[in-house]
Amino acid sequence: MSAAGAPDFFYREAIRLGYVARSAFKLLQMQNKYKLITQGSAILDLGCAPGAWLQVACQSLGALKNGGSVVGIDLKKVKVPSTHCDSRVQTVCADVLNLPKQRIKALSPQEKGFKVVLSDMCPLVSGIASKDAALSTELGMRALGVAVGKAAMDHIVDSSSSSCDCSDNIDDGVLQMGGSIIIKILESEDVREFNRICKPLFRKTSWLRPKATRPSSREIYLICQGLQKT
Repeated sequence: MSAAGAPDFFYREAIRLGYVARSAFKLLQMQNKYKLITQGSAILDLGCAPGAWLQVACQSLGALKNGGSVVGIDLKKVKVPSTHCDSRVQTVCADVLNLPKQRIKALSPQEKGFKVVLSDMCPLVSGIASKDAALSTELGMRALGVAVGKAAMDHIVDSSSSSCDCSDNIDDGVLQMGGSIIIKILESEDVREFNRICKPLFRKTSWLRPKATRPSSREIYLICQGLQKT
């Protein structure tokens, strides 16, 4: 493990600080840099297993008295971690890509939607780089569709190079106006096209490869801030 260098540090730190996975430090870096999660915010975590991002999201809400909520959805049944989480955190076992958006939005306070959507979802990898990248991009597009709904579909349809079938995104998304989304995808030639689709939807888009990312990984995160009317 010593040859891995920095990744060992994040693994040890996760254990020391009570995080269920080293991926906690990825969201911690993004939160420290962009300050997406604020007191009282409603947070949706897509693909929340094993729960490290639930922990960071709840921490970022501040004290329990400040309010806010964190909803995690995953194909696996995820137990809310006992460390760094409180009663504001809940998990749902379901395929979020097949859930009606109104059902997802109903999980938010007053059913008004979410201030921040987090997507650390990853497809089942085949080991074929081009195929895995394409699957990752498609999953990222689907996450975007959950967040912004018909607006995303319209921009994707206008994109001649997109291969994603987002015809189910015919209703409004679950992200509040002015809200933000973090989407993980694998680096490929599709990254530029993905950003082109997102830029008209948001006030600002940025790419980040967190320090906690393993050296062998091609993961990269798109941070989209300030959903705006299109």
